[in-house]
Amino acid sequence: MEVGNAMACNCSICSKAGWLLTFVPADAFRLLSGSDVLRDYQFAKETIHHQFCGTCGIRSFAWGHDGDGRKAYSVNLRCVAGVDVDDLEINTYDGAAA
Repeated sequence: MEVGNAMACNCSICSKAGWLLTFVPADAFRLLSGSDVLRDYQFAKETIHHQFCGTCGIRSFAWGHDGDGRKAYSVNLRCVAGVDVDDLEINTYDGAAA
């Protein structure tokens, strides 16, 4: 996965979990394994499905819908093998105010 930038959100869940996010449309996302142990967490407006592993608790991705109503995924770049987070340009989003 080639990634040039990431987003850091300061909402309560992203900041505490240390997420560094990139966003992809549904057709660009493929979960290779572990779907049988995924758990779902929603909060606030309950529009984003924060997925986590029911075995180890790792939060590697979430899904929701973009502004046009299409399903999209946010991927925690800290969970992607081969991504050096020190090489990323990190943009910030004020999710705490949203």
